[in-house]
Amino acid sequence: MKRQKRDKTERAYTKGYQNGLSGRSKDICPHDELNQRQAWLTGWREGWSDHVDGYTGVSGIQKSNQHYL
Repeated sequence: MKRQKRDKTERAYTKGYQNGLSGRSKDICPHDELNQRQAWLTGWREGWSDHVDGYTGVSGIQKSNQHYL
């Protein structure tokens, strides 16, 4: 059975969140397409906020899965 690919905007959001949570710069956004870039930056902002609030490890991962839904 084939696995269905995830939505590209969902993936962009998740990757942005992970980069923000890691404390990386938002300038490293790899997307040029508007919707994917917007999703990545939204994820980055939320990840950065969680980074500043001290969410790390498992708590950050669990939180990232809840944000996009």
